[in-house]
Amino acid sequence: MRSWKLLSLTGVLALAAAAPPAHSQAGVTVEIAIGKSVAMNVPADTGSAFPADVGVLYCWTRVTGAAGAKVTHVWIHGADSTSVDLNIGGSPWRTHSSRKIAATATGEWTVQVKDASGAVVGSKTFTIGG
Repeated sequence: MRSWKLLSLTGVLALAAAAPPAHSQAGVTVEIAIGKSVAMNVPADTGSAFPADVGVLYCWTRVTGAAGAKVTHVWIHGADSTSVDLNIGGSPWRTHSSRKIAATATGEWTVQVKDASGAVVGSKTFTIGG
Protein backbone atom coordinates (compact mmCIF):
# COMPACT_ATOMS: atom_id res chain seq x y z
CA MET A 1 0.00 0.00 0.00
CA ARG A 2 1.35 3.41 -0.90
CA SER A 3 1.31 6.31 1.47
CA TRP A 4 0.80 9.67 -0.24
CA LYS A 5 1.65 13.00 1.33
CA LEU A 6 -0.26 16.07 0.25
CA LEU A 7 1.50 19.39 -0.12
CA SER A 8 -0.35 22.49 0.85
CA LEU A 9 -0.71 25.24 -1.74
CA THR A 10 1.92 27.15 0.21
CA GLY A 11 4.29 24.16 -0.04
CA VAL A 12 3.72 23.87 -3.78
CA LEU A 13 4.37 27.60 -4.26
CA ALA A 14 7.54 27.32 -2.17
CA LEU A 15 8.75 24.45 -4.36
CA ALA A 16 8.01 26.43 -7.51
CA ALA A 17 9.84 29.47 -6.16
CA ALA A 18 12.85 27.32 -5.26
CA ALA A 19 13.04 25.61 -8.67
CA PRO A 20 16.58 25.51 -10.01
CA PRO A 21 17.36 27.50 -13.16
CA ALA A 22 17.00 25.67 -16.47
CA HIS A 23 19.81 25.12 -18.95
CA SER A 24 19.12 24.36 -22.62
CA GLN A 25 20.98 23.05 -25.65
CA ALA A 26 19.78 21.50 -28.92
CA GLY A 27 16.18 21.10 -27.76
CA VAL A 28 17.12 19.47 -24.44
CA THR A 29 16.38 21.52 -21.33
CA VAL A 30 17.65 20.55 -17.88
CA GLU A 31 17.11 21.86 -14.38
CA ILE A 32 19.79 20.80 -11.89
CA ALA A 33 19.94 20.84 -8.10
CA ILE A 34 22.49 19.43 -5.67
CA GLY A 35 21.16 18.31 -2.31
CA LYS A 36 21.48 16.00 0.64
CA SER A 37 18.49 13.88 -0.41
CA VAL A 38 15.68 13.36 -2.91
CA ALA A 39 12.17 12.86 -1.54
CA MET A 40 9.14 12.10 -3.73
CA ASN A 41 11.24 12.94 -6.85
CA VAL A 42 12.02 16.43 -5.50
CA PRO A 43 15.47 17.54 -4.31
CA ALA A 44 15.75 18.31 -0.59
CA ASP A 45 18.30 20.18 1.50
CA THR A 46 19.75 21.80 -1.62
CA GLY A 47 22.57 24.29 -1.69
CA SER A 48 25.81 25.42 -3.21
CA ALA A 49 28.01 24.71 -0.18
CA PHE A 50 28.05 21.64 2.07
CA PRO A 51 30.12 20.61 5.11
CA ALA A 52 33.10 18.26 4.66
CA ASP A 53 31.27 15.53 6.60
CA VAL A 54 28.19 15.57 4.32
CA GLY A 55 28.80 11.91 3.36
CA VAL A 56 26.56 11.65 0.27
CA LEU A 57 25.15 14.21 -2.17
CA TYR A 58 22.53 13.86 -4.89
CA CYS A 59 22.34 15.53 -8.27
CA TRP A 60 18.65 15.87 -9.20
CA THR A 61 17.84 16.68 -12.80
CA ARG A 62 14.58 17.46 -14.61
CA VAL A 63 15.06 16.76 -18.32
CA THR A 64 12.75 17.99 -21.09
CA GLY A 65 13.12 17.05 -24.75
CA ALA A 66 15.10 13.82 -24.44
CA ALA A 67 12.42 11.12 -24.07
CA GLY A 68 13.79 7.63 -24.74
CA ALA A 69 17.41 8.82 -24.63
CA LYS A 70 20.08 8.79 -21.96
CA VAL A 71 21.80 11.56 -20.08
CA THR A 72 25.01 11.27 -18.11
CA HIS A 73 25.85 12.91 -14.80
CA VAL A 74 29.60 13.54 -14.60
CA TRP A 75 30.73 14.30 -11.05
CA ILE A 76 34.04 16.22 -11.21
CA HIS A 77 36.44 17.08 -8.39
CA GLY A 78 39.88 18.14 -9.59
CA ALA A 79 41.32 15.33 -11.74
CA ASP A 80 38.80 12.82 -10.33
CA SER A 81 35.53 12.18 -12.17
CA THR A 82 32.72 9.65 -12.03
CA SER A 83 30.06 9.16 -14.73
CA VAL A 84 26.54 7.84 -14.17
CA ASP A 85 24.30 7.04 -17.16
CA LEU A 86 20.59 7.65 -16.62
CA ASN A 87 17.67 6.57 -18.83
CA ILE A 88 15.09 9.22 -19.71
CA GLY A 89 11.65 7.62 -19.95
CA GLY A 90 9.54 10.61 -20.96
CA SER A 91 9.44 14.35 -21.27
CA PRO A 92 9.67 15.96 -18.83
CA TRP A 93 11.50 13.36 -16.74
CA ARG A 94 13.04 13.64 -13.27
CA THR A 95 16.05 11.56 -12.33
CA HIS A 96 19.02 11.67 -9.99
CA SER A 97 22.39 10.17 -9.17
CA SER A 98 24.37 10.16 -5.95
CA ARG A 99 28.00 10.34 -4.98
CA LYS A 100 29.76 9.44 -1.75
CA ILE A 101 31.85 12.40 -0.63
CA ALA A 102 34.95 11.68 1.43
CA ALA A 103 35.58 14.16 4.26
CA THR A 104 38.95 14.93 2.62
CA ALA A 105 37.37 15.76 -0.78
CA THR A 106 36.99 19.47 -0.02
CA GLY A 107 36.96 22.27 -2.52
CA GLU A 108 35.05 22.95 -5.71
CA TRP A 109 32.96 20.24 -7.37
CA THR A 110 30.96 20.31 -10.60
CA VAL A 111 28.30 17.99 -11.97
CA GLN A 112 27.92 18.16 -15.74
CA VAL A 113 24.82 16.81 -17.45
CA LYS A 114 25.60 15.45 -20.92
CA ASP A 115 23.11 14.39 -23.58
CA ALA A 116 23.34 11.15 -25.60
CA SER A 117 25.85 12.74 -28.01
CA GLY A 118 28.14 13.76 -25.14
CA ALA A 119 27.35 17.48 -25.36
CA VAL A 120 27.14 19.29 -22.01
CA VAL A 121 23.53 20.50 -21.66
CA GLY A 122 23.93 21.88 -18.14
CA SER A 123 26.17 21.95 -15.09
CA LYS A 124 26.10 22.85 -11.42
CA THR A 125 29.09 23.86 -9.31
CA PHE A 126 29.19 23.56 -5.51
CA THR A 127 31.71 23.60 -2.67
CA ILE A 128 32.56 20.99 -0.03
CA GLY A 129 34.05 22.19 3.26
CA GLY A 130 35.71 25.48 3.50
